[in-house]
Amino acid sequence: MSGREGVVWYVRFDLPDGPAAARYRELLALLADVTPVVQALPPDAALADVRGALRYFGRGLGRGAPEEPLGAAAELARLVRLRAQARYGVWCTVGVAVNPQLARMAADAGGAEAAGVRLVRPEETAAFLAERPVTALHGVGPATARALRSYGLGTVGRLAAAPPATLQRILGAASAHRLRERARGVDPTPVAALPPGAEAPEIPGAGVPGSSSARSVGCEHRFERYELDAGTRRRALLTLADELGFRMRGERQVARALTLTVGYADRTTTVRTRRFPEPTAHTPALVRTAYALHDALGLQRAKVRSVVLRAEELTGAENAVRQLSFDPGAEKARRAEAAADLARTRFGRAAAYPAGLLDAA
Repeated sequence: MSGREGVVWYVRFDLPDGPAAARYRELLALLADVTPVVQALPPDAALADVRGALRYFGRGLGRGAPEEPLGAAAELARLVRLRAQARYGVWCTVGVAVNPQLARMAADAGGAEAAGVRLVRPEETAAFLAERPVTALHGVGPATARALRSYGLGTVGRLAAAPPATLQRILGAASAHRLRERARGVDPTPVAALPPGAEAPEIPGAGVPGSSSARSVGCEHRFERYELDAGTRRRALLTLADELGFRMRGERQVARALTLTVGYADRTTTVRTRRFPEPTAHTPALVRTAYALHDALGLQRAKVRSVVLRAEELTGAENAVRQLSFDPGAEKARRAEAAADLARTRFGRAAAYPAGLLDAA
């Protein structure tokens, strides 16, 4: 293992159904007792970079503890699992690997019932990824998967072995390079820690408040019962997109991408991300993208227990360049949005909102 490789946990908590905001915050604080580099992934997961913590905690793992970092991290993860269960009555599944993608896939291996600690070492990466479907890679949606399968590239192993020129013809140069790297287990994405002194994000029924220094901000909706109706799920997404847009505009921030996380009855999740043509906090743009991400999943009669929208790669609105529009309707919509924001700021959120919100039903 090279000095530049990380030691990352992907932790998925087996939270009970119903409101779980306080318990989730407590579990994030439990992880923060081990390492300050913790990234919340509502509603029930988190990433943690534990490489810096191993020197201290590795000494407390008992005689015969593994010398190599990933093995020590796996032993430490087992102790954290026991502590989470003893303190809060919550079991968790932990994936341990050198980067966030591999750690997440390790945790997901075997489905929702495979609770425990799953370690993927660098020398095991190729075999671990080989037979997994390409949809297991972050960023591969139904359309991309269909295109790849039509060329016989339905597994991660085949994708990794495909000639770069072939992938470029199928996906385009940028997407081909990114997916080929992911298929080989390469993910340079860092774990985005909370700012020093910041509290773990709250997760009330309608969302997660962000901060002006955050790299992302998210909102969650948990359904009272497993939701089968696509129309109700879309209304939930409208509610979350409206909340995200209002919050970002109030903090003078814009997002470069939007991520949708769908949680199912069997406690598995699907995560999809789409980039905006230009950075935005405009609610209609957020809604369109959220609907497109949802519809592309083809959920049909899937039993959905929660949906989370997360605005990614936040930047100051003053630093973003917005293309001029000659559409008077678009400019009118932005002026109306600004007026509605002023009304909501002065008189409360109920003063102005889009038709169709779940809370307005």
